[in-house]
Amino acid sequence: MANSNKDMPGKSEEGKPAAEETVPSPMEFFRSVRAFQKKGRQKEAYGILIQAMLHYPDEPVLLSFYGSLQAIVDKKYRSGIDACRKALASFKPKDPESASVLYPVFYLNLGRAYRAAGKKREAVSAYQKGLKYDKKNGELQQEMKQLGFRKKPPLSFLDRSNPINILLGKFLKKSK
Repeated sequence: MANSNKDMPGKSEEGKPAAEETVPSPMEFFRSVRAFQKKGRQKEAYGILIQAMLHYPDEPVLLSFYGSLQAIVDKKYRSGIDACRKALASFKPKDPESASVLYPVFYLNLGRAYRAAGKKREAVSAYQKGLKYDKKNGELQQEMKQLGFRKKPPLSFLDRSNPINILLGKFLKKSK
């Protein structure tokens, strides 16, 4: 597999640190991370985030992705979850639109860190919180689907397998 250093901020074509180049902006780091993630290259994305944390340790978006990948790639679950929580706590939205765009991302990353740690219930809770900000977020919906999460039965005081719940569930599903 060829090493593509042109995708990595702060690296020259030869893969050597670029002495005269400036430090990439948080947005440039973020774009590189997302590009690697879209290609399924989590380790490379994590490597870029390690570099980014040296320059921007308190940048909430980068910290959130760093925490998620720390749990997934490095298997450092506790510190990954803590980083995601810290990012969420330190995020101060400038306007409602940025909140509706970024909170789902924070909760997605937190959920992924929980999932990597084997904490399914906490992961589902994080994904649900993210979906409160953006009900149509495809990544959050996909994560929920992969976990096999089911909605509560129509009458939660009855067992899921109760015939009344089964019939009500079928009826409610058809009426949507």
